[in-house]
Amino acid sequence: MKKNIILAGVGGQGILSIATVIGEASTKANLYLKQAEVHGMSQRGGDVQSNLRLSTEEIYSDLIPQGEAELIIAMEPMEALRYVLYLNKDGWVITSSEPFINIPNYPEEQKIADDLKKLPHVKTLPINSIAKENDAPRSANMVLLGMAADAIGIVSPNDLREAIGRIFARKDERVVEDNYKAFDIGLKG
Repeated sequence: MKKNIILAGVGGQGILSIATVIGEASTKANLYLKQAEVHGMSQRGGDVQSNLRLSTEEIYSDLIPQGEAELIIAMEPMEALRYVLYLNKDGWVITSSEPFINIPNYPEEQKIADDLKKLPHVKTLPINSIAKENDAPRSANMVLLGMAADAIGIVSPNDLREAIGRIFARKDERVVEDNYKAFDIGLKG
């Protein structure tokens, strides 16, 4: 079994935290794991994209070829669309419905929403609004991870939830609880 995941967003939105949680859950499940930072990870506000490959068999490359991703997890809808050519025909896009407009020529929001609707397997929620409404404004990324948990498949939602506890344990208990709550909301969404 394998899962090729593209993580996308804008620097500072928490893509690295999502990758860390998935990686921790995968390591605990004794899976093979390769991750490639393709670009943007160090630039706050710039586009961020990472390849995450999980498998029960050995993995030889850390990059996902075009047409072979089973899942795109994106903190921002335009960034989700940027990587659709990497998605396989049965792949899923799980993204925030709320744009992060950080460039002057950002496409029309309705066009982005319409383009997403044309894809066969898409799940969107306003993750930033949901996180704020639930008093966990810094946990929108965990709402998104909860939304994607079932689609990840190679590790269970419970494995991911436990990984959240381990990853955020060094912070105070409130941070752990906010991230659990956000993940659980996304999982139900």
